[in-house]
Amino acid sequence: MKLSRSELKQQAREQLGNQIFGEIWLFAVLVELIYATIISVTSSFVIGILAIGPLTYGYAKLYLKLAREGGKMDIVGLFDGLKEDLSGNVLLGLLYTIFVALWSLLFVIPGIIKAYAWSMAFYVKNDHPEFGWKQCLDESARITKGHKWELFVLDLSFIGWIFVGSLVFGVGTLWVSAYMNATKANYYERLRDAA
Repeated sequence: MKLSRSELKQQAREQLGNQIFGEIWLFAVLVELIYATIISVTSSFVIGILAIGPLTYGYAKLYLKLAREGGKMDIVGLFDGLKEDLSGNVLLGLLYTIFVALWSLLFVIPGIIKAYAWSMAFYVKNDHPEFGWKQCLDESARITKGHKWELFVLDLSFIGWIFVGSLVFGVGTLWVSAYMNATKANYYERLRDAA
């Protein structure tokens, strides 16, 4: 099944309210800012490695909710991974990071391929909270099989937006990141329905 990039992007824009300075899109930008700040500030500490999983779980949950229900994001939801299977989310984030890094040691390309194969793991964890880290990675790899190139091209289709967003001291990339993540949540929905 071929997924239309333009259709996914249009759907994401509609879910974000079709206005880059509208309330829904601005809430998504605030989520991006908080997520990026916490990850960058804590990345040099052990706590950063442990925070990646729970924060990414909440991050994925917010974008899935946007894709499924629309409306503005509840920023507190970003921290849901701290109260919903904390140890499972920590383990998934930690092992995802370690495995992608190890695969990247094989001339980078295998790491990129694995990153795309496992890119839906936190969406899977949201839909299947009972899954362990291995089941999430395996299910992500299963549903992305035959679609990794499409996902890579989808990411590339945002290059122009990223370039324009970076012209304003990089602040504009927060808007682009919200748009990209809304699109990826819709992509996951299509993959899940097709699987």
